This record gives sequence, structure tokens and C-alpha cells, in this order.
Amino acid sequence: MTDEITRPSGPFRLGDRVQLTGPKGRLHTITLREDGELHTHHGVLKHTQLIGQPDGSVVANSGGHEYLALRPLLRDFVMSMPRGAAIVYPKDAAQIIAEADIFPGATVVEAGVGSGALSLWLLRAIGDAGRLVSFERRDDFAAVARANVETFIGEVPGSWDVVVGDLADELTDTVAAASVDRVVLDMLAPWECIDAVAEALTPGGVVVCYVATATQLSRVAEYIRSTGLFTEPGANETMVRGWHVEGLAVRPDHRMVAHTGFLIWARRLAPGAVAPEVKRRASKSSYGDEDVELWTPGAVGDRQITDKNLRKRVREAERAAEGARQAAGRAGAPDGTA
Repeated sequence: MTDEITRPSGPFRLGDRVQLTGPKGRLHTITLREDGELHTHHGVLKHTQLIGQPDGSVVANSGGHEYLALRPLLRDFVMSMPRGAAIVYPKDAAQIIAEADIFPGATVVEAGVGSGALSLWLLRAIGDAGRLVSFERRDDFAAVARANVETFIGEVPGSWDVVVGDLADELTDTVAAASVDRVVLDMLAPWECIDAVAEALTPGGVVVCYVATATQLSRVAEYIRSTGLFTEPGANETMVRGWHVEGLAVRPDHRMVAHTGFLIWARRLAPGAVAPEVKRRASKSSYGDEDVELWTPGAVGDRQITDKNLRKRVREAERAAEGARQAAGRAGAPDGTA
């Protein structure tokens, strides 16, 4: 990737994505085109008014209404991009990067890719020298993710591979044993992949699972313990509450992003190593048919998107990616620079 792509800064250029905050705080995200215009009931704002202006500028439309212009942050993009599947929220993505210790140059495996939100955070964390391998069972979800990543970054990174298939079946054919630094599992039944993950992880490597319910959390923890191949797992959830701060009116916001999911993580032991025994209260750690029923898709609240709605999301994501490619092509032409 070029430095211009990895470090978006400087004056606005053709092909740049710009987030406009208008009257009453309403947001509009546009991709700058030479003949582009933003039409609202307040008037018309020509894209050429922004080209050459510095990030953080304020411009007025034909009706005299002012707009604050900023390049969207990654968190802004992932919260508004087309979705084929539910996304990992920025608060959870930040914790995944922290708990898994994702570092520049790391080899990371991710499953499933969903709409590509977490993929974008991971790609930023590993940098150009790293490698991200994303597994997704559904080709339509993978298409949405590819388009979203290309739309935000401006190209499909060379450090990213998307494999359509089941991680448990495909991982050993995709990466060498003990070659992966970090694994992130965002799926309904991550315990089904733990054995394959253990083979792929380098000693000391980290696996992080993102699950929605306490029953899933329990089963993942018990399975990780049963393998004897990992350290004692840790788990948490992250809740973020905003605050209203205006003069002496300082109070919590009325709404907050509370529970979205649990994180559970553990580290791969060296071959033949046995972790010191952790003393804990006796608990039921075996599962019968009734227990397994608790983790079926319906029981854990797995929400299925309709085929019609998904086809619409795929078209939206691919149109956005095509627009980004065309805008980037025009920006790279000799007469397309601001």
C-alpha cells in the first residue's frame, strides 16, 4: 500500500472520503468527485468546494448552511458501512487488539470475517509487514467484507487473504503448523475450531474468542481447559458509557453501549508443557444432549439475515468499492489532482 493510503492526511483530494456534519448534527459521508454535489433540503454543496481544503474545514452550501468536513475515522466507517452480518463494535475490536496483543508484522488468523469490520482493525494493527488470513463460510458475506475493506483502504491489501470455507477444515492446508501468532474467532461455536487452532498457533501465541452469551462463554472455557494445550483462560466484557459535559451540567448520557459480547482468551503452551494446576470449586464440566441444545443457533439468539436483504447489502458494498476504485483512478490521473 502507498503512504498516501496508509496515512490519510493533508488537503482533501479527489477520491477522498469526507464526513460532513451539517445543521442539527446530521452526518453525510461522500467520496469527492470533480462533478459531485451533495443535495439536501438546505441547498447544494459542490465537492469542488472541498478539494484543496485542509481536514477540519468548514464550508457553506448554496443556502448558506455550514458543514464541518473531516475524513471519517475507522470507527465512523465501520458503524455505517453495508453489513451482511453483525459487526464487531469498535469497543470490542479495541479490546481484542489489546487482549490478543496484535502487533505490527504479526501473522493473524480470523474467523468468521462477517462484514469486514474486525478485519479492518486487524489490518491496521499488523501493518504492511503482517499477514491476516480471514476465514468465512459464506461467499456472500466474504464479498461484502472484501468490498468494505477496499472502500475504506482504497485497495485490497496484499497482506490480506480471504478463504471461503470452514476454518476447522481449511486451516491446516492454509498455514503451517506453529506459524500463527494470534487467532481471533468470532463465530457461533468456536470450540469446534480449538483443536485446529492449537496446531496452528506458535508456542505463546494467543487465541481470542468473541461470543454473545454466557452459555457459549462457559463451553469455550471448558473446552480450552480440557485440551491441556493452553493457559488458564481469562474472560471479560466491555461496556462504554458516554458523558454529557457542558459547564456544570456533567452527567452520564441517557444511552450507553452496554453488552455486545464476551471475550475469552488463552495462550498456547509449549509442546509437552503442563500448566500448573489451578484450584477451583468443583463444577459440572461435561455436556450431554440437553446441554448441547443450549448452544444451538436459535437458543443463543443467532440472527439470520434474509437472502433478499443480503443481496442488497452485497450490491451496496460492491457499488461503494467500485466508486472508490473509479475515484482513485481519476485522482491518479495527471489532470485529476487538486
